[in-house]
Amino acid sequence: MDRRDISTWVSGPREALEVSGIDIGYRGERLGLPQSGPSSIAGLGRRLIALFIDWISCAIIGQLLFPQFPYGTQGSALVTLGIFAIVKCVFTILGGASFGQRLLGIRVISLSRPMVDPLRAALRTILLCLVVPAAIWDRDGRGLHDRAAGTAVVRSR
Repeated sequence: MDRRDISTWVSGPREALEVSGIDIGYRGERLGLPQSGPSSIAGLGRRLIALFIDWISCAIIGQLLFPQFPYGTQGSALVTLGIFAIVKCVFTILGGASFGQRLLGIRVISLSRPMVDPLRAALRTILLCLVVPAAIWDRDGRGLHDRAAGTAVVRSR
């Protein structure tokens, strides 16, 4: 065992494969997407910030519409989750991006159709709200919710 064995373990499986001489390509290559620029796979940072913006805006809307559920209670969390699900699903169908995604220059695309249809948007949103499928990614940077719906989150600018 030498230093290279430990360094590849620390840096992750992608690095270990590349050190071994196996080229797995860039994120989105298998999907036919460009490596950089518009229509390339959006980075995790942008996606998380957009998710945070969407969640906070839905929490604010929930407090304005349902003041009987004080912030921090279970009722408030369920109202926020419900509004979040509706907003994500509807905005994904209508424009391909929620409020936070639009601000950060990313959008949801269907890999097999011109637009994300309502059933795929609903499936994607339900799995996103369950959190665990969205927290498991493939080598293209797509969560299980995107794989199940046949979608990808890409840069729009």
